[in-house]
Amino acid sequence: MAVHGIPHGQGCQLGLQLKDLMTQTAYSHTTKLTQTRTEMLQDVLLGLSTSQKSLSCKYFYDDEGSRLFDEITELEEYYPTRTETGIMQRCIAEISLSLGENILLVEYGSGSSSKTRLLLDNLPNMAGYVPVDISGDYLCRVAANLQQDYPHIPVQPVAADFTGPFSIPSIGTKSARRIIYFPGSTIGNFKTDEARSVLKQMAEFAGPTGGVLIGVDLVKPVQRLLAAYNDAKGVTAKFNLNLLCRLNRELDADFKLDQFRHEAIYNEPETRIEMYLVSCVDQTVCIDGTKFRFAKDEALLTEYSHKYTLESFRRLAESAELQAEQVWKDDEPLFSVQYLTTK
Repeated sequence: MAVHGIPHGQGCQLGLQLKDLMTQTAYSHTTKLTQTRTEMLQDVLLGLSTSQKSLSCKYFYDDEGSRLFDEITELEEYYPTRTETGIMQRCIAEISLSLGENILLVEYGSGSSSKTRLLLDNLPNMAGYVPVDISGDYLCRVAANLQQDYPHIPVQPVAADFTGPFSIPSIGTKSARRIIYFPGSTIGNFKTDEARSVLKQMAEFAGPTGGVLIGVDLVKPVQRLLAAYNDAKGVTAKFNLNLLCRLNRELDADFKLDQFRHEAIYNEPETRIEMYLVSCVDQTVCIDGTKFRFAKDEALLTEYSHKYTLESFRRLAESAELQAEQVWKDDEPLFSVQYLTTK
């Protein structure tokens, strides 16, 4: 989920006081603004130039997008967060035993790190925690709070797009085992080939002694899925439309938000939710001097969210040289938490 605020792979030094931390973040933002904007502009222009116009879901997560997503996770209709949290709470003893001691926990797409606290509270003798997230300013604030709450665990955030190259900082002893933590079924946002690449990267980072703890959303009745992505309060719609707000602010675009509407559908053959912004009228949008024509009812793709069976995810993991050592799920089941190791 490109970098917001800090360049790829740049960490925030938690040894600094919070005031110094935010000053450093602001400095990094200023010095790298042109580079970040150029990367984002290239991605957006390319996505809007294809027959199926699309925007990468990694650009959802500016500060407001991160805040709105945290609000989504609290909605009654949005089952993934509370179901995954329930699994983690019920099975934390088994999970901790499986992960073991002296681990460096590296979390992809860490966001608010709310579920991570269960691990930090229960894993013995941790070598450190490395949250990796695209929203740099938000990440630094969360990491600073975590360091205050867990002073015995070194916390080293990395603001980066985890789908691209980045470095994991050296924390703890050389013998520390790396556990990659990827909750929330974010793996479902990727097409099969992309998901395989992300899992392969995780396997490489984890190495032969480490592993991957990952949340995987499961196939379930369509109405349950549609309700989760079309909530009654309209928070998901605000989250989706906020992407256009960000393009207006950062790329000199002129999207009129009242001329687009949120829509989420279920693609049954591909077992995935597809989220769109649909043009309400015939219109032309200008982005940094480039014009794009939208027909009335034309759909702009903003996100995929694939759902898996246990068998289909097993096949995907094995294609990335990973195997499931343990699988924990709720009673229905709606969701699974899986511990993978390299084959």
